Amino acid sequence: MRLSGKTGFALLLIGCGILIVLSFFGFGLDSLVGLMIPAAMAVLGYIGIKNGKPIIGWILLIVGIVGLIGQLSGLIGFLVALGFIVCGLSMLKRHNHSV
Repeated sequence: MRLSGKTGFALLLIGCGILIVLSFFGFGLDSLVGLMIPAAMAVLGYIGIKNGKPIIGWILLIVGIVGLIGQLSGLIGFLVALGFIVCGLSMLKRHNHSV
């Protein structure tokens, strides 16, 4: 079976639909579905920009990215805190060598 753009998009829609239906039955995919919607919007926005529809493309891309940032804010906060710890430890290590 050869995948064209329409076939790939159809399979993507089917996969998204299956995951959404499974989440209604409580299979714990809420976080995955919560990430899929903004990611799909960002991807569709990128495709719109590439296919000559820049206005709707940029709108979808920006809304998708903002949604992803909102969904990943806990992870982003964790990584920022980890960065602070590593930076502070490296500053202390450099300070102790100069004494």
